[in-house]
Amino acid sequence: MNTSLLTLLRDQIDITRVPFSDRGSRLLVYKHFDKSALYIKLAERLIKVEPGIESYLRRPPFIDDLQFVDKQGNPLDFKTSSSPDMLTLQTRAGDVCLVFQNESTLTFGLPNHQAMGIRFRVRPHHWHKTDTGGEIRHVRDAVYSVNNGMVISNQALADEQNFIMEFIVQAEEDSSITLHIGNDNPPPSMPFSVVRGNAQTRWEAWFSRAPEVDEKRREKYAYAWWVMANNLVSPSGYVKYEAMMPTKAFYVGAWLWDSALHAIAFRHVDPELARDQIRVMLANQLPDGMLPDAIFDEGVVSEISHPIHARVTKPPIMAWAALKIHESEPSMAFLREIYEPLKRENAWWFNHNDDDGDGIVQYTHPYSSGLDNCPLWDYGMPVESPDINTYLVIQMKSLAQISEFIEKNDEAKQWQRKADELTSHIIEHLWDEKAGIFRALHNEKPIPVLTPFNLYPLWTGQLPREINQRLLAHLKNPSEFWGRFVLPTVAYNDPAYNPEIMWRGPVWANINYFFIEALQTIGEHRLAKELRDGTLNMIAGRAGMHEYYNSQSGEAPGSAAPGFGWSAAVFIELAIQEHLETSNKIS
Repeated sequence: MNTSLLTLLRDQIDITRVPFSDRGSRLLVYKHFDKSALYIKLAERLIKVEPGIESYLRRPPFIDDLQFVDKQGNPLDFKTSSSPDMLTLQTRAGDVCLVFQNESTLTFGLPNHQAMGIRFRVRPHHWHKTDTGGEIRHVRDAVYSVNNGMVISNQALADEQNFIMEFIVQAEEDSSITLHIGNDNPPPSMPFSVVRGNAQTRWEAWFSRAPEVDEKRREKYAYAWWVMANNLVSPSGYVKYEAMMPTKAFYVGAWLWDSALHAIAFRHVDPELARDQIRVMLANQLPDGMLPDAIFDEGVVSEISHPIHARVTKPPIMAWAALKIHESEPSMAFLREIYEPLKRENAWWFNHNDDDGDGIVQYTHPYSSGLDNCPLWDYGMPVESPDINTYLVIQMKSLAQISEFIEKNDEAKQWQRKADELTSHIIEHLWDEKAGIFRALHNEKPIPVLTPFNLYPLWTGQLPREINQRLLAHLKNPSEFWGRFVLPTVAYNDPAYNPEIMWRGPVWANINYFFIEALQTIGEHRLAKELRDGTLNMIAGRAGMHEYYNSQSGEAPGSAAPGFGWSAAVFIELAIQEHLETSNKIS
């Protein structure tokens, strides 16, 4: 089965929406929607080139309008066929094949004995205004050359910010043009057949590791594993280990919350790569124990000034994820490695995020929740919310298990006692007996919004039975959460519900995954299976792999990022769960 996963992806990758990239690479190859031309963006923030941690979202492509031209320099229209290992660009002069030679080098295989080439616009420098003038900064080098061919034309024109390059060659047998983008030396030139074979071997090896899943899931499962590899970047700067971006196109860097979920999927093919997703975040722990919201080559994101200015992190689930890796391939050395940093992170939450000293932890910035624009934050910050306190219970229960594994039995008892105490505090401070939910509080006042996060303490597995039943009644109510596409991130009947806007009503795969585990924890296996099947069916029934999905139509809103990491990770994890369950029934 596994090697053929590569075949399942023939023409499943729409490079007008998601980039053609490769494991480790920061080069993103796209095709323009409206013309036969490619463009190449960089999955780098480059804050020394253009200040601002979000300036990369506005930066133009490094290379644009990359066209194929005939001997006279006339553009050649092309049709595109895609696969993880190669793009085939079909022109009237023959097929041009594009593969990655390495993470910084693209190789274009040319039709034998044809005279043709490439023309492109490159921006090796970036100009921007300053308060007192302007700056011109170097972006990247670009080096191009021919292998097994003769140069016919090699010229450059310049305009205000660009060079327009034209490079035409007479191809021989097994000819190629290489385009190296970076500030290092290009690799040795190789025949295209060798480069192509290496790319195919790399991708076949990646897919060959994937565990079996049910036949009905295989095509989307293959796509999910492509997303997982395609979003990996090699170590550089603050990124100390190979790390996965949520999407190289829109979320440049490694995010704390996402990295834990990515690790859960990677454990099935490469437990050490899974462990590195945790290490890469812990390597940038701040002196007071806080973990940054995100890291990127040139720095970390630990403060954000919108919608308010405050320090920003993400929910603490690294210990929980580490235990799942441990289930796949135990490593006591790794548990010992991460234990003290995770203790310090846990202490940071309680020491710096409980202004009123009541034992209930708060969010001081909306983005620290991961639920950036959730209506729970509409009434002001800080907010004492059920979700962050539930995460901390799960984290401390996980730290208790880790303590046992590494023979710190006294600390294991302390962690379990702290988890029990926090669960009691959650019931005491946040439970609304009349409404039958846990309330989020701002200035000790209940926030009048109904979301799944008001039901989160189900996940602790430590609530009284009568509270569980009240929460399950809300979860199963089709007017609130159990509609055609579940779970909406705001209740269907809440005035704040909007199925198109991020955390105000769409379905998010990671939240569903947490609830599936919560339901399994309290013995609601039928309901967990129903939620799992609904999540898998929704994702499998739509093209691509998206950040979130409309909870009425099941389609991805236009604002949802494509090629999204934790949606792929959750799909993989749930599909494997499903297959193991199916296999056990058969056996």
